[in-house]
Amino acid sequence: MTINILTIFPEMFSGVFSASILGRAREQGLLDITLTDIRPFSAAKHKNTDDYPFGGGAGMVMTAQPIMDAMASVSASLPGARRIYLGPRGKTLTTALARELAREESLILLCGHYEGVDQRALDTCVDEEISIGDYILTGGELAAMVLTDCVARFIPGVLGSAESPEEESFSDGLLEYPQYTRPRDLDGMSVPEVLLSGDHAKIRAWRRRESLAATLRYRPDLLKTAELDAKDQKILKELEESCFSES
Repeated sequence: MTINILTIFPEMFSGVFSASILGRAREQGLLDITLTDIRPFSAAKHKNTDDYPFGGGAGMVMTAQPIMDAMASVSASLPGARRIYLGPRGKTLTTALARELAREESLILLCGHYEGVDQRALDTCVDEEISIGDYILTGGELAAMVLTDCVARFIPGVLGSAESPEEESFSDGLLEYPQYTRPRDLDGMSVPEVLLSGDHAKIRAWRRRESLAATLRYRPDLLKTAELDAKDQKILKELEESCFSES
């Protein structure tokens, strides 16, 4: 997959995209990330990319011309790329959306800054808007990093194990089950015996129950849309009754 990120602060990305899983994915040729600095595309004398908003108000707004020209340049080399603006009005980034984006050959991400982007640039240069959550950031750069990391995990070969992304939190709408590693006993705390049994059917059942229990405890809202079968519903009922009796 190829991802081109349009930003006025390309220096923010170097550490994130050169380390750990993303760094290895780039080295292996599984992920091609390019940063495009918007500033050189500005027709202004001092290459500024912002100006005061019409109608007044606090802060500055990113001007349309540099963005439009930068997007035209990048789009010419990536025809058919899905063009995304990281903004608060967009649909929320989810596991399902990340999977969908991972199937694209190329993405172009536009990072806003200041108080926003001239609407004319969004109207002509963007296919969709995506938000990573209901909070405010200083700019779209951090959101672009989050989206890239999230999407990359669903590109075949990036994680090294095809099962990994399907067993993590939110993969089926639930939180992940607890994880344990060596030592077996630590300050009086022991690893659950079922995980040491070698019985894979019992381990899967234990993990499913613990996943349901964690979701019920920490994110019960997720249960409204999670993929649950009759057995899951029975376990949830038992867990709820247990919590009620304990209280």
